Amino acid sequence: MHDKLSNGRRYKMLTLLDAYTRQGLAVEVATRMTAGDVLEVLYGLILRHGKPEHVRSDNGPELTSEAFQTRLERIGVQPIRISPGSPWENGYNERFNGTLSREVLNAEWFTTTRQAQVVIYG
Repeated sequence: MHDKLSNGRRYKMLTLLDAYTRQGLAVEVATRMTAGDVLEVLYGLILRHGKPEHVRSDNGPELTSEAFQTRLERIGVQPIRISPGSPWENGYNERFNGTLSREVLNAEWFTTTRQAQVVIYG
């Protein structure tokens, strides 16, 4: 997801959900996000919750990079990418993102990414 701070600067949000329980596991906020950043969040979740069989993602550059895909395969997690323009293939996450947008992002005007992170995920 993308949004803007009060000064107009763009930031990104990585949202991770458990598809079985539909529990929101992480919302990471940063001005930019690399495959390494995504992997760092994912590794923390693996330590807390165990290794998933697969990770379903959209086609963002940090998620489609060779480094990200190779690392997932190396640790034994199958990457599953949804088809471009097919958000219904990742419906639970899309619904979560819509709720986050309506209930938090449309109600708040953040001045820093740190403020956004604290308000969004506590």
